[in-house]
Amino acid sequence: MSHLTRFDPFSIEPVSEMFQGLFRPLRGLSPEESPLGQVRIDVSETDAVYQVKAELPGVEKKDIDVKLDRNTVSIHAKSERNKEVKEGERVIRRERYAGEVSRTFSLGSEIDEAGASAQYQDGILTLTLPKKASADQKRLQIS
Repeated sequence: MSHLTRFDPFSIEPVSEMFQGLFRPLRGLSPEESPLGQVRIDVSETDAVYQVKAELPGVEKKDIDVKLDRNTVSIHAKSERNKEVKEGERVIRRERYAGEVSRTFSLGSEIDEAGASAQYQDGILTLTLPKKASADQKRLQIS
């Protein structure tokens, strides 16, 4: 004889099967999931300067653009790959990324743009950003 089961319309099982995987993040929409990823930075400061180290692996120096505006730093990098396939050659797997990545962030004080410098070596962009001398605060005398 067959088994009888009671139908429960409020059971969670049919609903979970129907929506399984619906709320998983979509691939490629998150900056962390892009092949180049987000520009990862380390920022340190002294009384006089900010030092920013940004990871830009596989990017050529000529393809990096850094902009400074008061206390805002913008880093933009472009990576291009040679997709040329020689005759008789076929690509089995291509994992190296070609595209653009950027990062903008603010620092606590304004930057002296005239004294700023940048170096790029071994995939690490190092920015030395001197702080602008702050104008001394003027104290008003109350009469």
